[in-house]
Amino acid sequence: MSPTTVAPPPRLELDPRVVRRARTLARRLGRPVVDIARSHTTVSVERATLRLAGLAGADHERVPWVNHLVDGVREQVGLEHGVTTPVWDALRREEAPDLLTLAQKASTGSVSFRIPEKKGELSAARRAARAAVRPGIRRIDRQRAARDRLVGRLGDPPHRPWVYLIVATGDIYEDIPQAQAAARAGADVIAVIRSTGQSLLDYVPEGATREGFAGTYATQENFRLMRAALDEVSKELGRYVRLTNYASGLCMPEIAALAGMERLDMMLNDSMYGILFRDINPVRTFVDQRFSRQVHARAGIIINTGEDNYLTTADAVDAAHTVTVSQLMNEYFAREAGLPDQLMGLGHAFEINPEVPESFRMELAHALLARQLFPDAPLKWMPPTKHMTGDVFMGYLLDGFFNLAGAMTGQSILLVGMMTEAVVTPWLSDRDLALQNVRYVQRAAGGLTEDFRPPPDGFIQTRARQVLSEAVDLLERITAEKAPKGSAPLLEAIGDGTFGLMKRPKDQGKGLDGVARRADGYDNPAITLLEEGTR
Repeated sequence: MSPTTVAPPPRLELDPRVVRRARTLARRLGRPVVDIARSHTTVSVERATLRLAGLAGADHERVPWVNHLVDGVREQVGLEHGVTTPVWDALRREEAPDLLTLAQKASTGSVSFRIPEKKGELSAARRAARAAVRPGIRRIDRQRAARDRLVGRLGDPPHRPWVYLIVATGDIYEDIPQAQAAARAGADVIAVIRSTGQSLLDYVPEGATREGFAGTYATQENFRLMRAALDEVSKELGRYVRLTNYASGLCMPEIAALAGMERLDMMLNDSMYGILFRDINPVRTFVDQRFSRQVHARAGIIINTGEDNYLTTADAVDAAHTVTVSQLMNEYFAREAGLPDQLMGLGHAFEINPEVPESFRMELAHALLARQLFPDAPLKWMPPTKHMTGDVFMGYLLDGFFNLAGAMTGQSILLVGMMTEAVVTPWLSDRDLALQNVRYVQRAAGGLTEDFRPPPDGFIQTRARQVLSEAVDLLERITAEKAPKGSAPLLEAIGDGTFGLMKRPKDQGKGLDGVARRADGYDNPAITLLEEGTR
């Protein structure tokens, strides 16, 4: 699944003992968080399970039926046992003839839910729920197989890195021709960014949308429309064009399920982004994320993590080691959820202040460190934004250096930088100029990974070792200092503002009221099927 390597990336002389220590510490910090994720559920996990069972649509006020049904169960019996047992028990008791009608009746409070006390009734409800959810999992399997067939027939881009371009007007019917035009101009991955604020909506909008703000709403119908459009242009161009959206925010599990069913290829999915930059409750985030990554693993979807965001709030030199720590944590959580390295698009960014002496050499050191720590991961390399100004000539030069760094260090996915980034909403002409910049660097320097070899103990080698050492020091400090405060030191560190200068306590944040501790009898057939790996 990862982009084809043209030449082996340059090597850094890192101490393997330090690398092993870093991963050991990440594993030690991650395990208690996984234990919390495995012992809790959320409204979004339960809604995602109902979506896999085929429940879709919304009422006249655009409130999805999955929200109505989960809320009805929660009000009567709670979420501690999961929603599928009381839902399919109600169907077996003929409270409604089908799932949609049951949800509609639940919206008016005219359904009685219970947890069956008799063993036979309990087992029958759970068998019925598993049978209802299985087709959704099989649909994800079929979509993954369809992707494999298309890639086999049409092929992947012949170059590395893949060119990743954002297209999002707010109107899906405007996005489609722009996305196809971008693919014809050289884009390999089309990212449809979400409407501003959608990550804080505790529901997924329904249908095709035309009114997004600084982005387009992520909906199942929008996914379907854009995937069909990119399939069309893929056949025209003779290469498979990938589609990206965002599995983050309060509906992370639901969007992951919809993406799997509609064959998206990449999803933004970071372990701490929603916590730090959207103030979503940490426990809610980690529970939702584990489920979403299980779905991504089943669907063969590459995740893109968001370490670049740390460098927009903290200094890119002083905080470089926090990026490495986050990458290590993202790797641990992804592997634990079943994602192989080939689906981990770990993120990093070209965000050092250009006024800093030797800034480009430091960028190369940071990029090579990520490339070597995660050799099989399709790393996502992000362009400069923080230090972009109204000087478009300097901006274009910075983007050229960014593209060159990506070529020299063997990055896998390159988000196209634009000269007016972070100043105004870029014009289409800016996008065309940005793609020209990328194409020039790929033609002129695409093979530099073969020739670029930092000298032993030189500036780049020394800087990379320093960042790795600082990352290990931070991991050890979190492990030692935060352990007495609770069973999950990583959550304590997040609460203290260790990452991105944001303090996010584990008992605060949006979405906390949608978290429930699992009872001993908790059952979720989607999780069971995902963990069994049933085809």
